[in-house]
Amino acid sequence: MIGIGLIELVVLLALFLVWIPPVIRIIQKAGYSWGWFLLALIPVINLVALWVFAFSKWPSQQGDG
Repeated sequence: MIGIGLIELVVLLALFLVWIPPVIRIIQKAGYSWGWFLLALIPVINLVALWVFAFSKWPSQQGDG
């Protein structure tokens, strides 16, 4: 059988729906635009974005000395 089966598609969709809301919520709480989550969808770029996101100065911390 070539292609993706129905069970694989349902599992992939379920994982995607479980994963998206917390990623968007974390990004919003950090003070960034929700559009940053789009970088999390692109393989390899998501790892680079994660490192940049983790070690950059967050907008929500700008007032903290």
